[in-house]
Amino acid sequence: MTKSLFRQSFLFDSIDLEQSVKCTAVTTPAGVTLKLLQRGILEVVPAKHDDDTKNIVISCGIHGDETAPMELIDKLVIDILSGFQAVNERCLFIIANPEATKLHKRSLDEDLNHLFDEKAHEESKELAIADNLKLVIKNFYAESDVKSRWHLDLHCAFRDSKHYSFAVSPKSRHPVRSKELLDFVENGHIDAVMFSNAPASTFSWYSAETYAAQAMMIELGRVAEIGSNDLQCLTAFDLSLRDLVSRSQSEHLPRKATMYRVSRTIVRIHDDFDFLFDDSISNFTSFMHGEVFGHDGDKPLMAKNEEEAIVFPNRYAAVGERAALMVCKVKIRYEDGQAVYD
Repeated sequence: MTKSLFRQSFLFDSIDLEQSVKCTAVTTPAGVTLKLLQRGILEVVPAKHDDDTKNIVISCGIHGDETAPMELIDKLVIDILSGFQAVNERCLFIIANPEATKLHKRSLDEDLNHLFDEKAHEESKELAIADNLKLVIKNFYAESDVKSRWHLDLHCAFRDSKHYSFAVSPKSRHPVRSKELLDFVENGHIDAVMFSNAPASTFSWYSAETYAAQAMMIELGRVAEIGSNDLQCLTAFDLSLRDLVSRSQSEHLPRKATMYRVSRTIVRIHDDFDFLFDDSISNFTSFMHGEVFGHDGDKPLMAKNEEEAIVFPNRYAAVGERAALMVCKVKIRYEDGQAVYD
């Protein structure tokens, strides 16, 4: 039996801040090596490498209270250690903000997922985490084939959604919307995919833009405390993730996702800003063309397309910050193996 890296498990050792983390490695009887690099950062190396070996970052905990992905990853690592889960791709598992997770807080000082651009930011605990993660990613992707790089950044939504799970594909100057990535999404029964139309400051965007990784931010259900997540709702995604790590053919049928393009970003311009709906509105709530749903100063906010839907609405956004995304359904096709739409 493989000697364990952990006193409890990857997740629970990561958030046990009273105990130090010993950076060490073990190799399973199957030849899989697990290297604990830092608190919350675990590299898993398959016994054999070949030209088809992927280098996959699987991150969670960018927001500390989004725990369902952490539980999925924890169970996956336990099964890798026991030999139950095969591994044929090189993986980097990240629990990004253990202190926030321990406190069941979204963040400590500011939103970590707004700090992966190259702008100057004030010092904060999250900025230090972002800078460290940039270095970790750089080292992980070093000398790897561009085509081998993937990044799945796993989250949970803090509001209801018309789609229980959905993915956000970052806008990049690189071809990062491969059919293989979209097939993974549909094998995981992710309900919807949003194609961003502008650069961002998110972790997944950073990997796509800096390293041309096939990257997505994936929202998996609702925020809940550890132990209170309904992981049965994520069974198909869990199986799809395990198939990806083991390079196995899926044994369950895929399910088509609803595709959206981001039609525009609503940026707050005035102090006098509000929506006509309350904070309980669900992501992907749609409006009729011309329907007014808020105001920014004297300017009404209205739907500019039929069934234009709102995602991530935030009436408390600061002036100059994003207050919502507006999205429209779209049909995609593939050109040179990449998803495109008109």
